[in-house]
Amino acid sequence: MKTTLFARATCLLVLCCAPVVSKAQNISIPLRSFEEVPSISSGAHGMFRARIDDGAIAYRLSYEGLQGEVRQAHIHLGQKSVNGGVSVFLCQTAANPDPTGLAPTCPVSGEVAGLLLPANIIGPSGQGITAGEFAELVAAIRKGVAYVNVHSSLFPGGEIRGQLDRGGHDGH
Repeated sequence: MKTTLFARATCLLVLCCAPVVSKAQNISIPLRSFEEVPSISSGAHGMFRARIDDGAIAYRLSYEGLQGEVRQAHIHLGQKSVNGGVSVFLCQTAANPDPTGLAPTCPVSGEVAGLLLPANIIGPSGQGITAGEFAELVAAIRKGVAYVNVHSSLFPGGEIRGQLDRGGHDGH
C-alpha cells in the first residue's frame, strides 16, 4: 500500500514538474505586390503576424496603400510562385463574404485581428484539405506551402502577398 501511494505521488510529481513541450510558433511575414503571381506593381504593403499552435492561430493582419478597394484576405495553399486555393478567410467584405461567417470585416486600411480554429477552415478540398482540417493547414504553413493574400477590386487575384515560409518564424 505504501509503495503504491509512493509510486502515485512520484508520477504526479513528475507530471507536474516536467517541462511543457510546445509546438507554438510566432511568424511575421511582409506582404508585397511583387510576390503576387503574376507579379504586379502596387504601392501597397502589409504585414501578417501570427502565433500558430496545434489548436488555434491568433493573427494580426495589417495593410495600407491598396490601389483598389479591399475585397477579402485569405491564407491559400500553394508554394512560392504558385497560386493555390483558399484555405481560410482572414477578413471579409459584403462583396466577398466568408462562407463560414466567422471572419472579421476587412478595414479599408489598417489592421484586423482574429483567431482561426477548425471551424474557420474551408479547404481547398481539391488540394486535399477539407473543411475543418485545421491540422492540415498548420502542417502546410510549417512546410512553407501556404501564403497570405489581400485581394482588391483593382487586383481581384490579389494585390499583396507573402509566403508563409520557414524564414518568417520568430521562434519555436
